[in-house]
Amino acid sequence: MASKRPLPSGLPLSGTLSQEDVLKILEDRTLAAQRQLAGRPDAAPEVLLYLAARGRTAVRRMVAANHATPPHANRLLADDEDDEVRAQLARKIGRLLPDLGRAENARLRELTIETMERLAADQLPRVRAALAEEIKTLDCVPQHLVQALARDAEAIVAAPILEYSPLLSDSDLLEIIATAKIAEALAAIARRKSVSANVSNAIVTALDIPAIAALLTNPDAKIRDETLQKILDTAETIEDWHKPLVLRLDLSQRAIRRIAGFVGSSLLDQLSDRHNLDEDTRLYLGRQLRSRLDAEESTPSEEEMAHERVRAALAAGQLDDAFVSKAAEAGQREDVLLALAELARIPRDVVSKILQSGSARPLTALAWYAGLSMRAAFKIQHFVQKLPASQLLPARQGIHFPLSEKEMRWHLGYFGIPT
Repeated sequence: MASKRPLPSGLPLSGTLSQEDVLKILEDRTLAAQRQLAGRPDAAPEVLLYLAARGRTAVRRMVAANHATPPHANRLLADDEDDEVRAQLARKIGRLLPDLGRAENARLRELTIETMERLAADQLPRVRAALAEEIKTLDCVPQHLVQALARDAEAIVAAPILEYSPLLSDSDLLEIIATAKIAEALAAIARRKSVSANVSNAIVTALDIPAIAALLTNPDAKIRDETLQKILDTAETIEDWHKPLVLRLDLSQRAIRRIAGFVGSSLLDQLSDRHNLDEDTRLYLGRQLRSRLDAEESTPSEEEMAHERVRAALAAGQLDDAFVSKAAEAGQREDVLLALAELARIPRDVVSKILQSGSARPLTALAWYAGLSMRAAFKIQHFVQKLPASQLLPARQGIHFPLSEKEMRWHLGYFGIPT
């Protein structure tokens, strides 16, 4: 009996528990012991069901994360009042599906799918996002679940499915492109492992700048020459497309010449190093490069001027809400980007990813983190991200951030920003 003295406050992490030990833990209701019991892989199904129904919040979280928890207990936890319980369950549940055979575990599979359906319809975006992240690459997920998540109104939910799910057909993707509720939807589709020529053309026709940049960067995206010519028609003023265009390996001589007409000297130099150039094109690029170098020697780039404006504002103690708001209204994307990076003390590339995400929520979280007002955040959404009216996230009561601090920290964490 000596081995049982530590119970229930000092439950051993290994070794077999007797029925008497378990009953004592349940009767004494000591939190630490019940949490350890709830996390044990050898805990009996009926014990985990009891803890799922009657355990305190910290205990239910452990039950939700436990892979040994029976399907009917998982189903119960899908309706739990605690957000973190449901989030833990969502992170786990997708991993269980591949192990449930369709015939021998039909009832268990049915309960698991029902649990996933509840989580896919959860009111909290991060719960739905956790589920989407876990099932994004699976081919054994019911079609209706994939279709629902792919059409979710939140980018953090839909994007993983749109980018990775093998269950979405070209027809599905074309329909989603035509009816997309979120800007990030098109960019996620553009990053898929294989993008057909028809899907590429639909993305380009939608004129979504971040999505087209992602498409050009994707070596597995098939882009017909006529589709590429559509891109080149508007590419001169969209710098985010310049480098991806230059790095495309499937450019025709005609496309190379058109690109040479508007990219900077460093990119033009990369273009000139290609091995598939004919002599006329090579000579043309040489002339363009000499002309571009002469012009750039006498004119500072927009990026250099933006750096100088931000440095001057910082030195004068004026890198603030007013500076960012004014830059946003003027459409000075680089100024806004550099200011956010400086104020939030994070890398420029991270800010760029958030601006290109096409989602107002992470941008709003970043503005909050950088110490800016919600009004400044809204101006960045409108003038820099250029979100359509239906996707703008306005202030609450005119001035307050509309998201909870917990949700904003979650969005920041999604982009690797420690909070």
